[in-house]
Formats: sequence, structure tokens, C-alpha cells
Amino acid sequence: MLMNEGVGVVHLLAKPTPGTDREAVIAAVKQAEADDCQIVTASMLGHKADLCVMALSPDWSVLRALQTGLQRAGLDVVDSYVSITEVSEYAKGLPEHMLKDRLYPNLPPDDMPAFCFYPMSKKRESHANWFATPFEERKAMMMEHGTSGRKFAGQLVQLITASSGLDDFEWGVTLFAKSPEVVKNVVYTMRFDEASALFGEFGGFYVGYLDYIENMI
Repeated sequence: MLMNEGVGVVHLLAKPTPGTDREAVIAAVKQAEADDCQIVTASMLGHKADLCVMALSPDWSVLRALQTGLQRAGLDVVDSYVSITEVSEYAKGLPEHMLKDRLYPNLPPDDMPAFCFYPMSKKRESHANWFATPFEERKAMMMEHGTSGRKFAGQLVQLITASSGLDDFEWGVTLFAKSPEVVKNVVYTMRFDEASALFGEFGGFYVGYLDYIENMI
């Protein structure tokens, strides 16, 4: 189950249970890291989940072993999302180092502790069918979308991963920001772009802040 290009990504949203073995949870995370799996852990706010373990690896069996280890340690995985890194068709022509960063990201970025994850798709409705829209029109809308995002340069890092055929939506969006209000401001700003206002469909949002797994169990 090795990726030919890019890495597999799984977001595991979980809650501790009375039977959670703290040391076993930590050991599962450490074992994944020893297997060259990149791990991001975040403490979540709200009732939907208490913590998120985001894992990136070219080997899906390593991701599965982590999931199994966390569950055997007593964590209740209440939600999850499976995706892979990709270079978007609208990103062709970017410098090689930027394309490589999208396929093989180095996470989490420094000094950006606020965390947000949500899935999204593009509509296929009669009045707004993204996939029936000519490529050049779609590209122009995505250029506008990118321009809006660049207003927050230095305040936020965004990773978009692909999930068509892998999960319920078509993309997963993971945000790392300087502070929580940056997350709110960028999502609000970009929803006025045509690509989002007319074509965007969004799943549930999970928000919190980066923290060590030892502090969340």
C-alpha cells in the first residue's frame, strides 16, 4: 500500500474513554513516528472531538497501524478523514519547490498553533455544476481564490488534500494559523469568491490548537 507519488493522510478525531491507556496512546504515536510517519496532534474545542491525530505517510499500512494502536489503547475514534496529497491541475507551472511542498509537506509550520480541519466538495447542481464548467473558467475562479488566500500570507498555512473516491467529500482542508481569528477571517473572506460562493459545499469544521499528545490524555 505504498503511494507512487505524494503521501497518504488520515485525520483521526477522537475522545478518551475511561479505559484509555495513556502510555499506550503515546507509544502508538511514537511508533508511527519511528516508522517515518509525520504526526500532527491538536487539542480540539467543542463536543465533536477532544483531540485530532493527523498522520502523513506514503505507506497506508503505517497509517492503519497507528489507527489500530490508538483504538486498542482505548481512544474512541468518533470521526475520521482519508485523503492524499496532490498537485492541483490549476497549480501546473508553479516552481518545482512549491509543487514538492504540496506533495511532501513539512508539518506543522512554526509559530502557527491554531488548527482547523474541514472537508469540502464542488457542486454538481443544474445551475452550478463545477465539473461541467470549462477549464479556463474554473482556473480563473481558482486564481481569484488564491489571490484572496495570499492576503493572509505569513498568518496562515493551508494544506489541501484530495479525497475523491477516498472519503465522503472531494478535498480535505487543513489550516494552521497564528491565532483563531485568522482561521475565521480567511474562511469568511474566501467564501465571497465565486469558486466558493457559487460552487462550494462544506462538511463539519473541527477547530483547536496544536499540543503534544502527552497533554491531551
